[in-house]
Formats: sequence, structure tokens, C-alpha cells
Amino acid sequence: QVQLREHGGGLVQAGGSLRLGCAASGPIFVIPMMGWYRQAPGRQRELVATLAAAGTSNYVDSVKGRFTISRDNAKNTVFLQMNSLKPEDTAVYYCYAEVDGSYWGQGTQVTVSS
Repeated sequence: QVQLREHGGGLVQAGGSLRLGCAASGPIFVIPMMGWYRQAPGRQRELVATLAAAGTSNYVDSVKGRFTISRDNAKNTVFLQMNSLKPEDTAVYYCYAEVDGSYWGQGTQVTVSS
């Protein structure tokens, strides 16, 4: 069973930055795919960014150029550097891992004030 533990998040003013991190634990060697999703109030959960162990990344258009996903394969951790934050980035951010199934973190709140 894979467990994901997130850290980071919080309250920041528009234009500011935050860094999210997520560590995976359990009987795993290398996780093929890790990433971040988010869910704002009243909206469906949406993909923010994913990063394969081989290095291929994918971003939702609204965060391109502002967010950067990275990972440490040896430690099975994934990070999300969020710059130039906007109020519309406010959401609960969930860590995601795909390894013999899909796993989710508990979520961490990001609030961007205008």
C-alpha cells in the first residue's frame, strides 16, 4: 500500500510563491508517474501537473510558465513550485501517484488573496 504525505501550502498574497512537497512511502521502488491535482470549491478536481520518472512533464495551460514540477526518484518525492500565484489558484492541492493503481494524498490548502 502506497501512502502519500504532503507538506507546504498555506496563505499567500497574489503574485507570491509557495512550494508543495509530497513524499511516498510503502513497498515501492520507483513510481512511474507522480503529480498534483487541485480542487476548488464547487469545481471538479483538475490536473495541475504530472511528471514521469523518465522526465516527461505535463501542465494544465493555466499554470504553464508559473508552476514547475520536479521530483526526486531516489526518494519518491515530488514538488510543485508555484510562482506568480493568482486568486484563481486557490484550491485544495492533492498529490498523486500511479503505481499498480492510483494513490492520493490527503490534500493541502492553498489560498491566494487578492
